[in-house]
Amino acid sequence: MDLNQTPAYNDKLHESRALSASPATSDEVLIGRIANGDRLAMQVLFARHHVRVFRFTLRLVRNEATAEDLISEVFLDVWRQAGKFEGRSAVSTWLLSIARFKALSVLRRKPESELDEETAEAIEDTSDTPDVTLEKKQKADIIRKCLGGLSTEHREIVDLVYYHEKSVEEVAEIVGIPEATVKTRMFYARKKLSELLKAQGIERGWP
Repeated sequence: MDLNQTPAYNDKLHESRALSASPATSDEVLIGRIANGDRLAMQVLFARHHVRVFRFTLRLVRNEATAEDLISEVFLDVWRQAGKFEGRSAVSTWLLSIARFKALSVLRRKPESELDEETAEAIEDTSDTPDVTLEKKQKADIIRKCLGGLSTEHREIVDLVYYHEKSVEEVAEIVGIPEATVKTRMFYARKKLSELLKAQGIERGWP
């Protein structure tokens, strides 16, 4: 007998597809199911968030193998701690908080390196026309270099605000600092980056 044709298998397959495709299945609902030991919900949550969490982690640790290991640890923590999630923040914010904590533990043992090109392109000025592709490439290289001139604290804020589009409140929760401190760091990060870009001959290109 083909187990793939059994009613139980078909029911499970249908449930999987429905859970994955339904926009009504919120992250919070998934977390609730995970807390009850639902492995299917865990798979859906992982599929929904692992890429962005991986990229965030990779920008911090600068090593793909390490980032992959940390992603496994992050979602293992989610599986174990889902019952402790109180819903006071978005699930994505919670995931980034866990990822940040684990990445910082690694960073304490490793030297910093430059931000990757993807980060620079994520905040690059989009007003250029398609006719200036080379100029944009050169500008992206300069922005990446200038981002590398920021402190770890300032780069982190820039990444969360401009790449992950997190609000000041969400950044404060992820980083574990007051909202006023987030605003202050963002102000000085923008100011410093503008100075670095100006020194490289770029007057614009920063939001």
